[in-house]
Amino acid sequence: MQGPVGPVEGPTVPPASPAALAISPTVDGRPLRRMTACAGPASLSIALVWGAVPSILLALQIQRTVGEDTKVGTLGLVTTVGAIVAMAAQPVAGAVSDRTRSRFGRRTPWIVAGALTGGTALVAMAFMTSVPAILLAWCFVHIGYNFAMSPLAAVMPDRVPLAKRGRYAAVLGLASMCGSLVGQTLGAVLEARITLAYLLIACFSVVAVTVFVLVNPDRSSRDMPQEPFRVGEFLRDLLPDPRRHPDFFWVFIGRLCTYQSYFLVLGYKLYILQDYIGLGDEAIGHVPALAVAGVAGILPSTLICGPLSDRLGRRKPFVVASAALIGCAMLVPLAVPTMTGMLVMAFLVGLGFGCFVGVDTALISQVLPSGKSFARDLGVVNIAAALPQALAPTVAAALVLGLGGYQALFPAAAAFGVLGAVAVLRVRSVR
Repeated sequence: MQGPVGPVEGPTVPPASPAALAISPTVDGRPLRRMTACAGPASLSIALVWGAVPSILLALQIQRTVGEDTKVGTLGLVTTVGAIVAMAAQPVAGAVSDRTRSRFGRRTPWIVAGALTGGTALVAMAFMTSVPAILLAWCFVHIGYNFAMSPLAAVMPDRVPLAKRGRYAAVLGLASMCGSLVGQTLGAVLEARITLAYLLIACFSVVAVTVFVLVNPDRSSRDMPQEPFRVGEFLRDLLPDPRRHPDFFWVFIGRLCTYQSYFLVLGYKLYILQDYIGLGDEAIGHVPALAVAGVAGILPSTLICGPLSDRLGRRKPFVVASAALIGCAMLVPLAVPTMTGMLVMAFLVGLGFGCFVGVDTALISQVLPSGKSFARDLGVVNIAAALPQALAPTVAAALVLGLGGYQALFPAAAAFGVLGAVAVLRVRSVR
């Protein structure tokens, strides 16, 4: 095994915890560039699922199944249960991956198996005609793709040098956000052909992750030491402990609040366009415009902020500013309840999230508690992205139905964005 990463020219990013360098990276130079190029499509393919399905395809499927009167509550129920399943799957998938011993490495078997399972469930969901059947299939979609996502995320702390994680994270962040927005566009374009949309997304995800693992084979894990599994320790570490690992706790809270801000509004974008903006049946045709506006913000912020955080050796200012921007952007449709207001919001949220997703991932990799359980710990912190998907529909439905309209969503989303920025300010070991 190689020794610790040597110094590089210019400012370096100090490791925030012993875990940051506990496992020496295994790729650099041309192999790292090749792996980064393959990781982008793999991440984008899974992000397509989360972009196209919950807010567009699933929303349409639910609307056509139950009708207008109960669509908000039913969508909230289905997405909430699915997100709860995702929260359970993330750390379990990570723990299983950490303990896997095979000639293909720890991550590869689960990345491929997860994509196959999730893709199969996605295709099956297209043929479901009742809410319980849709819900069951959606849960298996979450299980499959989360079993692929946790090991795929652990590739960065496993194999990417610390000083280059900002660039790698920027590619993942850009791919993730673009996948989400392209997914929304794809869902809108194929709104009359939901089965085809599900099939295309499932096939692309399987192909993309297979290419990643074939072109970038991991080292064998057969000779790695295997520590005994302790149920009590696993359950205790399912949520960050602010006393033992305060920085890990605060990045968890920061991600939780920022994603809550995002999903509180964007998770209901179709219904907002239909009922709050007043576009009615024409709303679905305006979803691609929101996606384009989002991409216009994401591209420059992701391409600039990730590499710049490496060069400056600083992560926190980028994450704090982006979380605050996301929160403030959510107020635009409240002041300007038109399609123009929604487009401005989408652009500003894209600017914020492009920076946030790129740099926040690198920040998290520097505060992981243990070098022996990268995938499990990343699975835990990814609960902060999955939990808002569970909470947001319930909170949004309560706000919309209890306060008489969608306008209550925007100040609530703004508050969560600002709280996310405040939480990241509490991180002490990373600049």
